[in-house]
Amino acid sequence: MSEHELRVSKIRDGTVIDHVEGGQALNVLAILGIDGSEGFGVSVGMNVPSDRLGRKDIVKVEDRELSQSEVDVLSLIAPEATINIVRDFEVVEKNRVTRPDSVTGVLSCPNRNCITNADEPIETRFDVVADGVRCDYCATILRTDIADHIDV
Repeated sequence: MSEHELRVSKIRDGTVIDHVEGGQALNVLAILGIDGSEGFGVSVGMNVPSDRLGRKDIVKVEDRELSQSEVDVLSLIAPEATINIVRDFEVVEKNRVTRPDSVTGVLSCPNRNCITNADEPIETRFDVVADGVRCDYCATILRTDIADHIDV
């Protein structure tokens, strides 16, 4: 395969999530709620060479554009990602993800004594900090395995 040959074909319409840290593509699909039963065409490239990241994953989802809340959650596990919107085989919009100041209702707190894990009608809220996310209620900081605590 030449350097310029495509490993996965172009999509007509949809979203390409590029520059995802190697090994995170399946977590991206989980965040998007894609398990194959929706009928979207999905292409995944894992651990492909990247000048910027060394190794990267890429996810192509046909006939679907991401919501801002989905992009916010993706930014937690793929802070270098680029979101490309494709229409009629052309990239019409290209944006790097930006980490939000906080996320609400998308992560579960790992502290089992946190009030968000009790039978209380409280939605989780995490502040995004330099090295992870911090629970607003119990101040537990989640630095690694953020994908394991996604609750969407």
